[in-house]
Parts: sequence; structure tokens; C-alpha cells
Amino acid sequence: MNRIRVLISDDHPIVRTGLRQLLESESDLQVVDEACDGMEALEKTRIHHPDILLLDIAMPRLSGLEVAEMVKTSTPETKVVILSMYEKEAYARQALEAGAMGYVLKGGPSEEILAAIRAVARGQYFLSSSITSSVVNTYLKTPGKQASEKGYQNLSERERQVFLLLVEGHSTARISDVLCISPKTVEKHRANITIKLNLNSPVEMLRYAIRIGLVDPEIWKA
Repeated sequence: MNRIRVLISDDHPIVRTGLRQLLESESDLQVVDEACDGMEALEKTRIHHPDILLLDIAMPRLSGLEVAEMVKTSTPETKVVILSMYEKEAYARQALEAGAMGYVLKGGPSEEILAAIRAVARGQYFLSSSITSSVVNTYLKTPGKQASEKGYQNLSERERQVFLLLVEGHSTARISDVLCISPKTVEKHRANITIKLNLNSPVEMLRYAIRIGLVDPEIWKA
């Protein structure tokens, strides 16, 4: 039986160890290597050509979304499963748009990680059970529709990440921690977002995000 070859990429050693133990306990899965940041994940993917890249969404040097987008071009035979702490559908849509075929929550059951790896290896899309499957259906039928606003399309992947965290109300310091970038870099991205979207306040950003379908309107009502 040909085993599914998996490269694990996460910046936390404890998480990588736990994932390796989980995967190596399954007879049909093989861990080929580990990576501790986005750049190393990209380099090792090009070396090993794994069947699956199990990829944390927020890492140093290159984000998971940036890596997914590059892998789609440089190593198209490798399929990406994103590991994320974010349960928002907007993040799942971003992952799909970047080229990932799986989106699994870190806080979910370990069985979902195994199911995601196997499903994606078969060429199927997989989302954690707590995220509605309509995300995939909508993406497959009308890819990019939710981000159809011209200004949003002009944002880089990193700027989109910063934008979503901003509209969720996170501070510069918190965004810096989540994305593993400096506060100065966060502020630079924020300035670029303000110019590209012509939005000058957090309220305007939130309204815009709701209008193009990136944020649940219930957040605004709250």
C-alpha cells in the first residue's frame, strides 16, 4: 500500500511533535519532514514533493497563505491542508483562494486532521465540521465572488490577513503576535490598506468587510 507522504509545518515544536505522533500512528500516513517557518516549509516542499503539506496559517517569514499560493505554482502535485485557530468562514475562503484544499481547526478533534489529509489526498476538499460546507460550494461555483470588490483584490495576501484582524478589533500588538511580524510592519500594512481601500476608520473597514461578505453582519449588530 502506498502511504500518503506528509510534510508538517508549524512554528511550535510541541505542536509538530504532537502532529507527528498522530500521523505516524496511522499505517497509511508517512511524515517525510518538519518545517518551523514558512520559508522552510516552501524549501522542504520543493525538496521532498510530499503528497500533503500540513501547514499552519500563521508562521514567521512567510504565512501559511503565502506558502500555499507559492506551492500551487512551484509544486502543484503537493496538496495543502491549512491548520488554523480561526473559525471564521472568511479565513477558510482565503485559504481556498490561496490554493489550499483543506482547512482544519487546531482546536478540533484529531480525527478531523486525519480525515482532511485523506480526503485532500484523494482530490477532495475538506473543511472542519464547525465551518459550513457552503464555503466550499460557493468557492467552487463562483471563485472570488466574495472578494469581488476591486480594492480588496488589490490587497496582498498579508494585507488581507491584517485587514481581517483589524475588522475583528485586534490591536497592532495582537496582530503582530498572531502574524509574527513587527508592530512597525503591521502599521505599514495598515497604511497601505487605508490607501488601497480608501477607508479611514475601523468602522468604515468593518462596514466594507460586511458589504463584500468577509464578516458576518451579526458582528456589526453586536
